[in-house]
Amino acid sequence: MLYEILKALHIVAVIAWMAGLLYLPRLFVYHADAEPGSKQSETFKVMERRLLRGIMNPAMMLVWIFGLALAWRGDWWHAGWWQVKFSLVVGLTLIHHLYGRWRKDFEADRNTRPATYYRWWNEVPTVLMIAIVFLAVLKPF
Repeated sequence: MLYEILKALHIVAVIAWMAGLLYLPRLFVYHADAEPGSKQSETFKVMERRLLRGIMNPAMMLVWIFGLALAWRGDWWHAGWWQVKFSLVVGLTLIHHLYGRWRKDFEADRNTRPATYYRWWNEVPTVLMIAIVFLAVLKPF
């Protein structure tokens, strides 16, 4: 029963984290087109900060806690599929921190990138998520 509870909590945390990883760069797209210092820009700053600190950071930590607990309970440390999945989750974590750095740039009105730049980055977590889900479900190797 503990395994199933851990899995459910892990899935809930993944959903919350992925929602943030998909939404934050979309906010950056709109923020990049807003005039620095404008009311719209200031609103985006609040939205981005609350999303990152209030949802994404806690969700990411819970993904790691429950994911590692599942790996321990399932004794997956040496399974090839899990090692690749783990590497992809590390990649998502690095993207999360990259988004955090960009949020600070927006907060300080230092963004120099166009909206199209963030549109491309909006797709990266989706590609990683698809690979992670297939690895977790199919356990191909």
